[in-house]
Amino acid sequence: MAKKSIVTPWEVKGDIDYDKLVREFGISPMKELPSVFNKNLLFRRNKVFAHRDIQRILEAAKNKKKFVMMTGLMPTGKFHIGHMILAQQMIFYQKLGAKLYIAVADVESYLTRGQSLEESKKIAINEYILNYIALGLKPENCEIYFQSNRSKEPKKANAYYRLQNLLSGHATFNEFKAVYGDISPGKMLAALLQAADMLHPQLSEFEGEPVPTFIPVGIDQDPHIRLARDISQRIRTQKFRFVQLSSTYHKFIPGLKGGKMSASDPYSFIALTDPPEEVKKKVNKYAFSGGQATVEEHRKKGGNPEIDVSYQWLTFFEEDDKKLKKIYNDYKSGKLLTGELKQILIDKLNSFLKEHQKKREKARGMLDKFVLKG
Repeated sequence: MAKKSIVTPWEVKGDIDYDKLVREFGISPMKELPSVFNKNLLFRRNKVFAHRDIQRILEAAKNKKKFVMMTGLMPTGKFHIGHMILAQQMIFYQKLGAKLYIAVADVESYLTRGQSLEESKKIAINEYILNYIALGLKPENCEIYFQSNRSKEPKKANAYYRLQNLLSGHATFNEFKAVYGDISPGKMLAALLQAADMLHPQLSEFEGEPVPTFIPVGIDQDPHIRLARDISQRIRTQKFRFVQLSSTYHKFIPGLKGGKMSASDPYSFIALTDPPEEVKKKVNKYAFSGGQATVEEHRKKGGNPEIDVSYQWLTFFEEDDKKLKKIYNDYKSGKLLTGELKQILIDKLNSFLKEHQKKREKARGMLDKFVLKG
């Protein structure tokens, strides 16, 4: 029986029907893209599956015009496989020519979760930024900043916080209720600051002019984007004019037990710092299986790769389409057992993590290049 789904910026539960969410949220399915996108696994396999107004971003990239990718990180818990999907998109678009703005949501963490600014900074650096660098993020055309301390340049800092205050005058309490459902003053302030994060690159103090800007997110974060899009178009002064925000939406890597990964449940994810024995233990013990109850029954009836977490994870990790198809067919026919499928994933993960963890240690020497200077 399907579990009732809940999809909000603060909670994701149940079985996620992406097609239904596309209709409900008024976004568009991702269709034919330039060839460079098809070389990337996330786009080739429709992991990035929907968008709003992506065309203006594609045109800017094609014509070598300035465009911005704005994103953020919630500095709570360990950086895990689920977070890697966004990081991979950051690196992909940076290579396409995007200027990256990456917000550390330390104020939001304080307002909605009660976490101190000091703890947020520690987690952001040691978990997120180190892993971004190890995955391939470059310091050129990249600004990583903290919401609590936007810039050392007074003009930039003032512009950023002024924008948050101005945006508050163009949203109503009823609008917050309609977008978010349950709402509190802390969540309202966090949402307005997120809107300022999305829009401020277009201010004269930053990119010098309104530029195409997009935000890649999981579908649960769309309410933030809807609010920012709506209120940005209500500001009609000479100084504050914005190109309408674009956005893309990626599917979640399922948690080991099914559903969305949860940073509060270490057995729902693989962290990028997990040692090989921990990876093996977690996959073997917790990865939800689409196999049958016995070997004999599995050989006869076959497994269900559509619900098997090990196979679903391989769709994000196995680059070779033909190899992945063979795994799918062998598992579905019963030729490949659940334990064997899990071992394929374990080997794939540990091979990747062995190299990544080496790069992560080297990345420590590069941290100062990613600290916002002004």
